[in-house]
Amino acid sequence: MYKALRYSIVVMFCILFGSFTESVEHTNDNIANGDKYFGLMRYRDAIAWYKLDSTKAEAQWKIAKANICYGDIALKAEKEIYFRAAEKAANQCLSIEPQNSNGYTWRAAALGNVAMYEGSTARVKLCSSIKADVEKAIQLNPKDDIAYSIQGSLYREIGNISWFEKQLAMTFIGKIPDGGYVESEQSFNKAIAINPGLMRHWYELGLLYEYWNKNEQAIAAYEHAKTCQVLIASDRNKLIDIEARLVKLKN
Repeated sequence: MYKALRYSIVVMFCILFGSFTESVEHTNDNIANGDKYFGLMRYRDAIAWYKLDSTKAEAQWKIAKANICYGDIALKAEKEIYFRAAEKAANQCLSIEPQNSNGYTWRAAALGNVAMYEGSTARVKLCSSIKADVEKAIQLNPKDDIAYSIQGSLYREIGNISWFEKQLAMTFIGKIPDGGYVESEQSFNKAIAINPGLMRHWYELGLLYEYWNKNEQAIAAYEHAKTCQVLIASDRNKLIDIEARLVKLKN
């Protein structure tokens, strides 16, 4: 009986700490260990490892990235916490290393999510900040497909705002940055040219074509997205959404 009890305790310990179901070989490199957990989509574990090297810019932008990835799949009530933590980490990255392109990319991604919890005036200001961040990221690293993809999403949303709404915004809350569907398509195409295997690029391009009423192109983009590997947890949600959108577009 004692042996059975001891075995049960060991099993419970392993389940609680993840070693029973998924074994990860640790190294002396905290960031590398964080990367391993990130690859397993265990984002909070990844963040814990990255924080052990919190004085490094690389650790901070990876903390931002992991917070965003977890926020995407977190409960609705928890999402804002992780998105704001991502913004804070990206800011910390840039305070350590002001020319770190990833810091600008992931701050732009964080701000895009934080915008959902802000009022109209703050959102307009955040649009300008996101635009500036992705442009800086691309200037520092012209091969940054994520920055181009975020830029494409931003231009798409700007393009979805009517002329009247833009004029109203200028009168009461500030100028909305220039851009639209054409610029969005160009940005997504650049992202895809750099990294054609990333699901986000094709999925977001599909959304653009839906906005644009280019249904055949939307279907093609979504079908291509389905062929991409699931690399982050939210990709599974994208696949579910894609199937629903394809049914609607094809009927």
